[in-house]
Amino acid sequence: QVQLAESGGGLVQAGGSLRLSCAASGRINVIAWYRQIPGKRRELVASIDSSGITNYTDSVKGRFTISRDNAKNTAYLQMNNLNPEDTGAYYCNADYKLRGNGYGYWGQGTQVTVSS
Repeated sequence: QVQLAESGGGLVQAGGSLRLSCAASGRINVIAWYRQIPGKRRELVASIDSSGITNYTDSVKGRFTISRDNAKNTAYLQMNNLNPEDTGAYYCNADYKLRGNGYGYWGQGTQVTVSS
């Protein structure tokens, strides 16, 4: 069983940056970042598989970067040029493959708030 702990959220001005971290208690295969924007369904933001192949939702392409450090069992989400529409709770997900909501292991979430 894998336990995940997110950190790095906070309050930032529009146009600013944040770097989220996801520390895992053990080895991870596929790791993904999801976010819960108020009033909307939880959505996939980015994913990275065991070989380093990444995917991003269209709204964050060119602004966010997902990465991983296998030696530390840690994944990151670098978020640049943030806008108020990025505000929400961000969750880390680990799974043997990308299966989505309700599957795999989940962290408790970290809040990102972007002011206008």
